[in-house]
Amino acid sequence: MAAFEFVALDASGKKQKGILEGDSARQVRQQLREKGWLVEQVHISQKRNRQPLLTLFTPKLSVSELALVTRQLATLVSSGMPLEECLKAVAEQSEKNRTRSLILSVRAKVLEGYSLAAAIKEYPRSFSTLYQATVNAGEHSGHLDQVMNRLADYMEEQQRIQKQIQMASIYPVILTLVALSIVAFLLNSVVPDIVGVFVSTGQDLPTPTRVLLAVSAFTERYWGLILFAIVLIIAAAVQFNRKPERRIKTHRLYLKLPLIRRVSLGFNTARFIGTVAMLSSSGVPLVEAMRIATQVISNLAIQQKVAAAAIMVSEGQSLYKALSEAGYFRPMMLHMIASGEASGELDSMLQKTADAEERSVQDLISTVLGLFEPLMILIMGAIVLLIVLAIVLPIMQMNSMAG
Repeated sequence: MAAFEFVALDASGKKQKGILEGDSARQVRQQLREKGWLVEQVHISQKRNRQPLLTLFTPKLSVSELALVTRQLATLVSSGMPLEECLKAVAEQSEKNRTRSLILSVRAKVLEGYSLAAAIKEYPRSFSTLYQATVNAGEHSGHLDQVMNRLADYMEEQQRIQKQIQMASIYPVILTLVALSIVAFLLNSVVPDIVGVFVSTGQDLPTPTRVLLAVSAFTERYWGLILFAIVLIIAAAVQFNRKPERRIKTHRLYLKLPLIRRVSLGFNTARFIGTVAMLSSSGVPLVEAMRIATQVISNLAIQQKVAAAAIMVSEGQSLYKALSEAGYFRPMMLHMIASGEASGELDSMLQKTADAEERSVQDLISTVLGLFEPLMILIMGAIVLLIVLAIVLPIMQMNSMAG
């Protein structure tokens, strides 16, 4: 819908000016006539309709900042304060200028007569479609306080899961880098000096020693080429995945790898179901909730199937049947959803399904991380053993010859 500026006389004959949204000027005129106003002028609002172009230069809130703002706003709205005062209080509490600036901009829109949903829609870089739809549903239902609290809970939970995954991925990366650094140091500094002594004697070296010397010489001579090859492979992979159809193929390949498949499916399906539960319980129609929730799925192959499931639901299929056709949801999840549809408690059952799947994925990640450390120790131990053998075997050979 577009925005229209109007000039009209109200029932008391007083001139009123303002902005209304509508599909056409005619529709806006009809809205004003229904209020008993005499319309003098209606024209498209240039100022407001240009606003989205300016949002490219507005500050963007991080996930943590938006979660905090949402919780503060939910608390204040629940207390019964007028919305514009709630926004003002949140802005005053903010310690960051960009957050304060954005919230005050939203408040200015509300003071102009915008709804909160319409106001935040002007800033899509900070407020996602999911966020906008949830707020819009809360305003239309008259339960904005409850919906904002539900949205705050959802965002805090998503933030917690995101941090947990980040922390879980950092530890293996650090451990791997440390292990590679130690091996590189041994191959390029320790091994050449020690084994070089045996080479100078002219004796025949054991196979492990010759292999180690060859690897050490190769890495020392061609380390720049190796680094360039790694960068080239990464750049080629990024370039290959620029096109959506190629990314879908790559994401399908990920789903063929057992461990990655389980984690990716669990994380994405739980996040999707949890998002649908939050939107649906806030008053967003199920099909619209599914359409919006597909945006939180990171794997494009899963996203494609779930989008098709949303179309099936819009055509009259049950949610259970549509998600079964998608092929990516575990039987336990599908049975719980079917139970929710049969009992009329779909929203609560969707949330229980999401919670159960998230716990399952978290347990799996914890188990994998628990196994990763001893596995890395074994690998490092095997590498060090090979290096020690490459050094000790020539010494033993020299001793046997001397004897």
